[in-house]
Amino acid sequence: MAMAKLVLVLAIALLAMAMADSSHKVLAKATDGSSEQYMQALNGQGSLRTFQCPSQCSRRCSQTQYHKPCMFFCQKCCVKCLCVPSGYYGNKGECPCYNNWKTKRGGPKCP
Repeated sequence: MAMAKLVLVLAIALLAMAMADSSHKVLAKATDGSSEQYMQALNGQGSLRTFQCPSQCSRRCSQTQYHKPCMFFCQKCCVKCLCVPSGYYGNKGECPCYNNWKTKRGGPKCP
């Protein structure tokens, strides 16, 4: 019985150390100067939280003349997919959900 408890405690300790190690790698990615690659990884499928959608969509829609519709559909897509592609146009391959959501007519739903 005591041996089982010891094994369980050691397993939990190893799991905690592995989780701590992976969080340090994420911080290293954020500070190593390759911010473009980090942002692409950050904006991958399902990596956003809903509270981040307005700022990400504001960035995405900042250079369009149709700002209001772009913001409306981008936020709708972001809430569903938890992802917004990098850049102002294109790059939808980074977010398959965002890319594959279609209108009734078969056109792209997400800007």
